[in-house]
This record gives sequence, structure tokens and C-alpha cells, in this order.
Amino acid sequence: MTLIGKTAFVTGGSRGIGAAIARKLAENGADVAISFASNEDAAAGTVAAIEKTGRKALAIRADNSKANELQDAINKAASTFGKIDILVNNAGVFLVGPVDQLSLEDFDTSLAVNLRAVFVASKAAVTHMPDGGRIISIGSNLAAQAPMAGLVAYSATKAGVTGLTHALARDLGSRRITVNAVHPGSTDTDMNPADGPFADGQRALMARQAYAQPEEIANVVAFLASDAAQSVTGADWLIDNGANA
Repeated sequence: MTLIGKTAFVTGGSRGIGAAIARKLAENGADVAISFASNEDAAAGTVAAIEKTGRKALAIRADNSKANELQDAINKAASTFGKIDILVNNAGVFLVGPVDQLSLEDFDTSLAVNLRAVFVASKAAVTHMPDGGRIISIGSNLAAQAPMAGLVAYSATKAGVTGLTHALARDLGSRRITVNAVHPGSTDTDMNPADGPFADGQRALMARQAYAQPEEIANVVAFLASDAAQSVTGADWLIDNGANA
């Protein structure tokens, strides 16, 4: 599963699952660029962790809701590293509320960050991606079902990631670029800690009542990014301890 000689771009790579993915790709040999929206200190921490592995790192401020910023970030990473072999669409927002209370602005923001940005980043990246590259998008187990109220925007956009992944796999198959989606369930991050106020309710939905660790998601992404997964494309990888079983 070596990624020596490869370059990667991870959106939303400053913390949580994105940071774990960036670190894992670097540990496996890739040079890694990340984008971040606002937390410069967290982005610097991820860069430092990547550089400790001996790999090159780059952090670029970009708001995923703004197509021009995302395109510019990918072009800058490609200019710095010479190419982009691996794109990980990780950045996302979790804006919730029942349909009669959810604002149109929140719905549009969810669409822009969770779904449109996957298209924007993928379109920009493939112009710099050699044949045999990898696109991996982070969805959610809530794409397949909504176990509670208030998930109209989030579930809809993450379900869209599934459809986009399948279609992109067809578009890019002739170039041997694989396109896959990884759908985490409850994962122990600062946004949804395993000891948080809603954690017990989430665990109650699981077959194996435990939160995943960000490194578990990163391990699956690293496999899909490697040559070991060259025949895996258009697939959905569910990591939710059986919540959707």
C-alpha cells in the first residue's frame, strides 16, 4: 500500500477525519496538500505532522462553498507538487433542522460544500491527474437512512455524493482513475466526541456499540488510494459499526 512518489490533496484536512487522512497518506509515502477554511493553527499542526514523516506538505486556505477558491487551491497544489495523484473530498458541513425550520440558506450551503464542491474539486483535479489516479469522497452513513428528524439537507447532499461517485467512476474509467466513496458513521472527533451529550443515543443504533476512530477511516482511504485497490471503483465503503445493518 505504498504511496511513494504520489501526491495528494485533502479538502478540510486541518482536523478530525481530514487530518487523520492527510497524516496516513503521508505515512504511506505521499506528499500532501490540505485545504482549510479558517483554523490556521490546526492546519499548521497537520502540516507539521506530515513533515515529521519526511514528506512535503502544503496548507491552503479555501472555502469549499466558493468554487473559485477551491479551484485555485487545487491549481496551486498541482503547481507546487507537479501533479495530483489522489484527491480526497473530505470537507463538509452538518447543518440540521426540520424542513419547516431549516433555512434555504442552510440548504444551499449544504449543497455547495457537501456536494457541489465534490464536483468542482474533481473537475479541477483531473486536469492535473495522471492516468491511474484516485478520487475518494467522504460521505456519511446518513446518506442511506435518516434515523432521526432534521437531516433533510445533510442526508440529501451525502446521498448525492453516492450518485456522483458512481457516475464519475464511469466518466473516468477509461483513464484508470478510480472513484470511490467512504461513508463514516459516528466517529470520535471534536465535532462529535464519543463522550458527548448525544453519543449514547448514537451508540444505541449500532450493532457494535462503539464510535470509530478517525484513523480507521484514514486506513480505508489509504487502501483505496493505493495500487492494491486498482480494481475497486464506483463503490461505497460503509464504516459505521453496523448502524445501517
